[in-house]
Amino acid sequence: MKSPDKPVGLTKDAGWQFGLRKTVPYSQVKVWDFLFSRDGLNTWLGTLIEEPELKQSFTTKEGVEGMIRLLIPYSHIRMSWKKSGWENTSTVQVRVLTAGEKTTISFHHEKLLNEQQREEVQRYWNEKMTALETALAKAFG
Repeated sequence: MKSPDKPVGLTKDAGWQFGLRKTVPYSQVKVWDFLFSRDGLNTWLGTLIEEPELKQSFTTKEGVEGMIRLLIPYSHIRMSWKKSGWENTSTVQVRVLTAGEKTTISFHHEKLLNEQQREEVQRYWNEKMTALETALAKAFG
């Protein structure tokens, strides 16, 4: 008997996940510098109460709590991420990948509890990516 197909986003051992990539027409350096500027962080992470530091907890005014666990400049960060009202802490990885004269921004969110959380972060990251495209065009367009 054939087993049913695995739902989209369900991993073998890390719960549910969601990933989103978008290529923009700006250099990797410009995109990275913007993403991790105050304006950039406010756009995709939320309004920070304090400047985030490696291995230090952060909180946004929107209720997201987390900690940047790994930071490789002009490449990627990995952080814990917990939305207000959630019982669990998830993991988000943000990558900035060079694509010739363009750059790909990648958000990968894992360790989600269920399909509902996956749908919630899918809406969240799609909204944030749209806001980032608009902000980058305003800054560099």
